[in-house]
Amino acid sequence: MWDKIRLTGKEATPEGAWCRVGQAWLVPEIHSTANRVLANLSAMKVLFLNGPNLNLLGTREPEIYGRLTLADIEAEVRVRAGQLQVELDFRQSNQEGELVSWIQEAKGKYQVIVLNAAAYTHTSVALRDAISATGVPTIEIHLSNVHAREEFRHKSLIAPVCRGQICGFGVKSYILGLEAAVYVKEAAK
Repeated sequence: MWDKIRLTGKEATPEGAWCRVGQAWLVPEIHSTANRVLANLSAMKVLFLNGPNLNLLGTREPEIYGRLTLADIEAEVRVRAGQLQVELDFRQSNQEGELVSWIQEAKGKYQVIVLNAAAYTHTSVALRDAISATGVPTIEIHLSNVHAREEFRHKSLIAPVCRGQICGFGVKSYILGLEAAVYVKEAAK
């Protein structure tokens, strides 16, 4: 499902961002065979968690985050999840403690977490520790290319305990996050 790309000293391209799984940088395949393989996988449950200020999508800095609301993004993800026969739970909170609790509760309920921690990406040791403690594979996602923005956004405290990071593809970051979650589950077999 993924073609491995080796980059030397490069974190992102001018056109967007790459997806990183472990130590390898990856680009999603665009062939219909990937869709067929994904569609034949057994049903799974994925928890999508969204952090602070993502409830303001559609009106908050649309030049960076786009004009779609979080509900619009959820609807697009649900369409793809239906094609893949994946069950979704989609949540948002501005409260760090609530996100931590949801991560802790995910163990045994969900095979993978897809997390847009938003600003907490750069500040929350608590989220990092919760991800590490539960052992539920987690995919970090962002709408914008955080590596091409302000310096303080370049450091992710959660990246070292996540399976991979997808950023810079707008709404498609969420779709790629879902597909990466399916890949992670399948690779664990």
